Amino acid sequence: MPDTIEPLVGIVVVSHSAMIADGVVELARQMAGPEVRLLAAGGAPDGSLGTDAVRIAEAISQADAGAGVVVLADLGSAVLATKLALDMVDPAIAARTRLSGGPIVEGAVVAAVQASIGDAAAAVLEAAEEAAHLPKDVR
Repeated sequence: MPDTIEPLVGIVVVSHSAMIADGVVELARQMAGPEVRLLAAGGAPDGSLGTDAVRIAEAISQADAGAGVVVLADLGSAVLATKLALDMVDPAIAARTRLSGGPIVEGAVVAAVQASIGDAAAAVLEAAEEAAHLPKDVR
C-alpha cells in the first residue's frame, strides 16, 4: 500500500511591488524546495505599485492544498487587500488561511522551510512571526 503524502501548507507573499513579491518567493523556494506551494501576489493589475485583492484571492486559492495557507504582506494596504481577498475565496479556504504579522522576507523564508518539513499551519505561522526576532547583529 503506497504511503499517503500529506499536503503542505502554502505560502503567499503580498507586496505592493511585483518584483519584491517575486524575489521573496524565489528566495524562499530556493531555501525550501519545490514541494511547497509558494505564490507571489504583487503589484497592481496594470503593473504599477499597488495591491490587487483579486490577484491575492487567486494566489491563496492556488496555494491551498488542504493544509492551509500563510500569507505575508508588506504594508498596511496589502493587509487590507488580503483581508478583502479572504472574503472572495471559498469559505473553507479562508478558514484555513492565516495572515502573518511577521516580516515579509525572513518570515516567508522560515515559513516555507517549516512548511517543507510538513509542519502544520499554526507552526508555520508561528515561525513566520518569530522571524521578526531573528538576530542580525553578529558582534
